[in-house]
Amino acid sequence: MEMPLAKSIGLKLQYQGKVRDIYAIDDSNMLIVATDRISAFDVVFDQLIAKKGVILTSVSNFWFDKTSHIIPNHIIKKPLTSILASDKASLIKGRAAIVKKLKPLKIEAIVRGYLIGSGWHDYQKTGTVCGIKLPKNLKLADKLPSPIYTPSTKAKLGSHDINISLEQSADIVGSSLANYIKKISIKIYNFAYEYALKRGVIIADTKLEFGLDENNQLILIDEILTPDSSRFWEKNDYKAGVSPKSFDKQIIRDYLQTTKWDKSPPPPELPYKIIEKTKKRYQQLSDMLQIK
Repeated sequence: MEMPLAKSIGLKLQYQGKVRDIYAIDDSNMLIVATDRISAFDVVFDQLIAKKGVILTSVSNFWFDKTSHIIPNHIIKKPLTSILASDKASLIKGRAAIVKKLKPLKIEAIVRGYLIGSGWHDYQKTGTVCGIKLPKNLKLADKLPSPIYTPSTKAKLGSHDINISLEQSADIVGSSLANYIKKISIKIYNFAYEYALKRGVIIADTKLEFGLDENNQLILIDEILTPDSSRFWEKNDYKAGVSPKSFDKQIIRDYLQTTKWDKSPPPPELPYKIIEKTKKRYQQLSDMLQIK
């Protein structure tokens, strides 16, 4: 599902992200199409992960629905055939969503429940994560006393996000909104964490994005709690002190760390077995969360 096929739906491409493409519908609505592209370290690879876009869409739609009691989201529950002829709609079936056109905020909301990834590296050096002081002697992948909120800038395609403080995020979106985003983000994380844990899945951390509607109401946008935006672990495999296997593209990141690639374009070619392992992990997560 790449650009030549997507373009054949006959809508104007407004934006091409690392994974998602956005098409104009009218002044109020857009179409988001999740492709099978894969990115790592903010670089998009030439190879695809078959059906990845379909899995991402189903997972995201599932969580949008589950969290709608916490905050409104941008999903418009209309069939694709309401905007496209049936033959064109069939080309993007299962991987597209009609959404409200909103003003996206220039920060990303990150909630961390466990000490892993860049947070672990930060903690080893400073005893903090993004400036937030944590207890001493924590181990890799330890569960934090309570989830922490660590916003970041929203980087342009090909650039890297930069972690910022809550105060710095307030400089971007305003103090009241920054604090509200923190509150809502942690609430979403806690709700999803409890749901997933009962099904054998740990949500270690997640990234959320928000926008404002015409009344400046906060709306959840983009994607939510997918393997591309969150770190999921199998509960039965979890053990503090070691890096748990993730249900995401961590398989690809781990492989790339064994190469001499400097994380700048162009990316190296991924081995077939790495692509297949990644595909299976995406599907396994969807199955464990009981997403239809």
